[in-house]
Amino acid sequence: MSVVSTIRTPAETGLIERFKTLRDSLPGTPETARQREEAFALIEAGGLPHRRIEEWKYTDLRTVMREAPPLAVRPQLAETDVAIAGAQAFGAIEATRLTFVNGHFVTTDEIPDGVEVAALAEALASGDPRLARMGGPAIAKDNAAVALNASFMADGAVIEVGEGVKLERPLVLRFINTGAQPFATSPRVLLIVGEGASLTLVESHEGPAGVAYHSNVVVEIVAGAKVELSHVRLNAEGSDALALSTLMARFGAEARFTTTGVVVGGHVSRHQLFLAFEGENSTAQVNGATMLAGNNHADTTLVVDHVVPGCQSRELFKTVVDGEATGVFQGKIIVRPGAQKTDGQMMSAALLLSESATMNNKPELEIFADDVVCAHGATCGALDDELLFYLMARGLPRPEAEALLVQAFLGEALEAITQEDVQDELTNLVAGWLAGRAMQHAA
Repeated sequence: MSVVSTIRTPAETGLIERFKTLRDSLPGTPETARQREEAFALIEAGGLPHRRIEEWKYTDLRTVMREAPPLAVRPQLAETDVAIAGAQAFGAIEATRLTFVNGHFVTTDEIPDGVEVAALAEALASGDPRLARMGGPAIAKDNAAVALNASFMADGAVIEVGEGVKLERPLVLRFINTGAQPFATSPRVLLIVGEGASLTLVESHEGPAGVAYHSNVVVEIVAGAKVELSHVRLNAEGSDALALSTLMARFGAEARFTTTGVVVGGHVSRHQLFLAFEGENSTAQVNGATMLAGNNHADTTLVVDHVVPGCQSRELFKTVVDGEATGVFQGKIIVRPGAQKTDGQMMSAALLLSESATMNNKPELEIFADDVVCAHGATCGALDDELLFYLMARGLPRPEAEALLVQAFLGEALEAITQEDVQDELTNLVAGWLAGRAMQHAA
């Protein structure tokens, strides 16, 4: 009888060896160790996801992850100070900042009343009971990126916002990557928001140019009833980075949630959103703005799970693709049996600024209830020649005319951000990206 052996890539072999080496030294109780083993079993059995797996069809992780760089160790104080000094995102806004360097929780501003923060490494080691709420919605259970994070998570944070607490200043999670050689990070943040609380949560992800590091960040939100939560995420990762990130959120009744993701960095990136309505009469506005150039690749994958009746979701994603870059949007709205009166609307629009640019759109609806209003759409095209002619006829050079049209196109996706200084910084970031593009084309 012939024996069939599994052919593994160097990255898969490296991940298996890394897990064998590190699993006994990673923080956590015996229960945490069991959960790590369970998570890594998914990777060991199936390998890294590839294009023959439908949800990874457009981002073949087995191909793009060629090696498995070592997991980054906790940086020395001097390294931390240099990394923080060099961070740029959201540095001017009034906020409470939690800083993670190479995946490790290193510093925090003074924590407001009604908020508790613990390093994930300490919470794992002590068996913090709040970790029982970690794990995400069912729709993320077998996701490979989440499983990899669960296997190797060494640090991060557990944040709890008490019932009725109203935070006036945003809570900013700064994920700063630094180093001259390839490395990997796997931080995780659990945010528990009590009933009736309100806050703005901002994530920034930055890293060095020219270093092929791997980042795999998971932020998990468990929101109680009547919570009002605004979330903003910026991917400004390094030019050679492979950046995986996941937002998982579960909402109680009458919750109000908005999230806006902005992508300008990373060589290959995939941002996943898994949102589950578990309480009635809740709403979510999910927006994204992605800017791509060169041969970069950015994937946004979204699943919204309407489990209970009377909830509303709106999804709007704008993608601008230049050069030989590739954009991906995969969105799915699921309406479970009994989730009557669901209202779900999803739209993805892309601008292709060159003949070599590529955009892949795959919106989906899975509806198992009959009293619903759901729709999806996708558009893909070039800038309007008539509008370009109109602006240029009034004296604007073509690069400036194009920049105005692109800024207006992306601006709609940023309108959901209620914090003015955060919105202003992202608007300026868009303008800077467009200015850089104009200079490249003028050279």
